[in-house]
Amino acid sequence: MENYLWKSSKDLIKNSNLNKFEKFVSKKYRKKFKKNYIKLWNWSIENLGDFWSSIWFFFKIKGKIGEKNFIKSKIFYKNKFLYDYKLNYTENLLKKNNNSKAITFISENGYKEYRSWKELNNNTIKLSNWLKKIGINKRDRIAAYLPNCIETVEAYLSTVSIGAIWSSCSPDFGTNGTIERFSQINPKVLFVIDKYFYNGKEINVLQRSKQIIKEIPSIKYLVIVNYPGQKININQINLKNIKIYNWKNILSNKIKKNKYKLFDFDHPLSILYSSGTTGKPKCICHRTGGVLLQHIKEHSLHCNIKPNDNVFYFTTCGWMMWNWLVGVLAVNASIVLFDGFPMYKNNSLLFDIVDKEKITLLGISAKYIDVLNKNRINIKNKFKLSSLKTICSTGSPLSVDGFNYIYNNIKKNIHVASISGGTDIISCFVLGNIFKPVIAGEIQDKGLGMDVDIFDESGKAIKNKKGELVCKKPFPSMPLKFWNDKNDKKFKEAYFSKYKNIWYHGDYAEVKKSGGFIIYGRSDTTLNPGGVRLGTAEIYSEVERFKEIKESIVVGQTWDNDIRIILFIVLNKEFKLSINLIERVKRAIKENASPRHVPAKIISVADIPRTKNGKIVELAVKNIIEGNSIKNKEALSNPEILEQYKNLKELNY
Repeated sequence: MENYLWKSSKDLIKNSNLNKFEKFVSKKYRKKFKKNYIKLWNWSIENLGDFWSSIWFFFKIKGKIGEKNFIKSKIFYKNKFLYDYKLNYTENLLKKNNNSKAITFISENGYKEYRSWKELNNNTIKLSNWLKKIGINKRDRIAAYLPNCIETVEAYLSTVSIGAIWSSCSPDFGTNGTIERFSQINPKVLFVIDKYFYNGKEINVLQRSKQIIKEIPSIKYLVIVNYPGQKININQINLKNIKIYNWKNILSNKIKKNKYKLFDFDHPLSILYSSGTTGKPKCICHRTGGVLLQHIKEHSLHCNIKPNDNVFYFTTCGWMMWNWLVGVLAVNASIVLFDGFPMYKNNSLLFDIVDKEKITLLGISAKYIDVLNKNRINIKNKFKLSSLKTICSTGSPLSVDGFNYIYNNIKKNIHVASISGGTDIISCFVLGNIFKPVIAGEIQDKGLGMDVDIFDESGKAIKNKKGELVCKKPFPSMPLKFWNDKNDKKFKEAYFSKYKNIWYHGDYAEVKKSGGFIIYGRSDTTLNPGGVRLGTAEIYSEVERFKEIKESIVVGQTWDNDIRIILFIVLNKEFKLSINLIERVKRAIKENASPRHVPAKIISVADIPRTKNGKIVELAVKNIIEGNSIKNKEALSNPEILEQYKNLKELNY
């Protein structure tokens, strides 16, 4: 029998949104599932049109109901869901219009402000009226260079309410990285923050807009947003042929009556970007209806978020989890936005927010959990966390130690929902399941309506073996397209080049006997010593246990007609690399992973390259140590650190 870390109570299952949805489907389609998730999942993938239209009806989506819930195509990505249905995304997120709290903003320095549902509605209408007044039409692109504040949400909702397409970059993206993204989509309007703060440092952003506008001639309007709680910068800018507006002046306009216009289910909603670590970032265009239904399904059925809950996910608006978080408004729950360094002056800052704001679902990264664990921070002795029902973890695989840390040091009675998907689908393939127990190291289940499986190299489904994560049937949050991708060439290459008419996601994973999933890392970073494929996550999970090691990165180096494993480690300040430490690390990996996982070399470095979203970049290190060029250093938050990996004498023997 598996060692369960947590199981739902009978009352929790009975009152869960998933149970209510199951009853709804049972009655509508005369099916009996008896709280058996796999039976419900099987029905969802065998009846795609009925399942996704059931999400529409169960959650009472506002819009025009059509007659065709699924139009089948032989080509995977040309299948159409709810084809003749129409809706407005913003209208479905702003169903509430009262004085209760909709959004809370908190900065790292403790500044806090709120927006009621009524204020959020009014501000969104004022902004959308202004956009229409300056001539913005549907499918025009609106760009935002903003932090994770309420104004960003208002700009987003006003943009998509009139059918324009939203795209955002966080201010921690440098000027060149931002230009590289926005220049591909030719936006007409740029929203920009005047400054932001990170770990106590004030960073001027407004001056960057000069270069951005110079390089992107399509921008005709600049809207300056002042950082919440801060005095207005006096260094305002003047630009030729650009009309400049202040956010507060736009919101000072009188509110006019508003009637939401309905758009096609597949109307473009937003453009997100790939990391750009292997070349120019891909512009991934997402569709309105598919994103709305997928997010509502995940929030309500998989995360059990209920009306009036308060949800806090640590993210920036340069990461898909920001879009996911904003979507929580559609289930009539409130959200909390945090901007800044999550450990500013206080390692447990985020949990202070959980208690003070009565958070019900907290979203964090596996890396954050690892840092708490390394610092031996016992959260449960410092905070009550009485409101907290769910912890979601994403960004990288949550290790067995990570799961155990949460239950031993944060809260015992809590649903830990490790989730995994991607920017490509702006949602999840595998995630939480309130009907099932939590097992350490495993993501509980595949999402409803998502025909997820693990394939070997030949395209055969496998269990209890590592392989490629795939989706065998279409789903409504597939990207609409890549922007500027003639004949869908890059799109097809990204997802359909490995298996015929099957979505290939690029995750190296395994489905266990329990039905749970383990993600071992990205497929393009797997190691192949002696021709045997190994996942990097198994090495990281062992290395993370050493108090001497702050973090690590592992890559394969081509050597002597084979691949050898190289482990780079960043040591905590009080420790030095020793033969004893090297031997202990190798022994732990050998005993707990396998002899094949043992690194040929363990090398100490000062830091590790990572993307703007904090993900480590194995491919960049591999390319550097093998003498290859790095295609896009702008995608990295610390590209200068790559220099230390060049010409290392340890790699020459």
